[in-house]
Amino acid sequence: MDQLQKLENKSIHIFREAYAGFKNLGMLWSIGKDSTVMLWLARKAFFGHVPITLIHIDTSYKIKEMIAYRDKLVLEWELDLIYGQNITALAKKQTFPDGNASRLECCRQLKTRALKHTLDGTWKRFRMNHRIRKYEIDKKNEIFTGIIAGIRSDEEGSRSKERYFSPRDQDNQWDVGHQPPEFWDQFKTDYAPGTHVRIHPLLDWTELDIWKYIEREKIPVIPIYFSEEHKRYRSLGCAPCTSPVDSDAVSVEEIIEELSSGKFSDIAERSGREQDKEDGGGLEQLRREGYM
Repeated sequence: MDQLQKLENKSIHIFREAYAGFKNLGMLWSIGKDSTVMLWLARKAFFGHVPITLIHIDTSYKIKEMIAYRDKLVLEWELDLIYGQNITALAKKQTFPDGNASRLECCRQLKTRALKHTLDGTWKRFRMNHRIRKYEIDKKNEIFTGIIAGIRSDEEGSRSKERYFSPRDQDNQWDVGHQPPEFWDQFKTDYAPGTHVRIHPLLDWTELDIWKYIEREKIPVIPIYFSEEHKRYRSLGCAPCTSPVDSDAVSVEEIIEELSSGKFSDIAERSGREQDKEDGGGLEQLRREGYM
């Protein structure tokens, strides 16, 4: 059994443990390479079907190709998707692109607060799926107690402190110092009422593992990951705060070769994400507050 097979097996095990352990389970889909690999793994875990509601937080500033890709896969893979927005902050221009907010405050408003209130059902949400093929107001008022997220411990410092099953309180606050131990692939799924739990099937994966798996499984990814005019995106986010990196890789194979060569060994994967720089390179405070 090779490394990718071991990673796949463990991720599928985590998916099935989460599905068995949480009644109201959702899965965050940022539309990037990691969360799309996670979505692919969910299809494998449940024999081609994804019985988990996908959740996308739409800041309204995402790179346009990301939204087109999202809508395309919802139809092709027969997915059920809820998306939420902080409509109030957008209307009041409490943002970095259109207002006077810092990048971090913009993230707090459009991502952290939007996520929290989308999950607890206190804000209006919209639903899209392959059956209706259009957006509609989601009136189910679902409250998600377990959320699957595609974070990797090697991507950013605060993520290396996560557990596979990481509890938050009723306000989605993360107490980094008080997390359950996880030994021998035994995961705690029984929590006190009101606990919100984040589940991380990709925690052990690396950036190179992700691309090797994409190559092996022939997973479709957004074309902006590939070089155009000697630039490509390595990490995806909002258009005003995300920059491409210098690269000539025009295929998955060339990205793998580029990463294997050590070209980016001294360059963080999220080096093109401007909000990280504003926070001195870390997002731990935002993540403590409930950020993805």
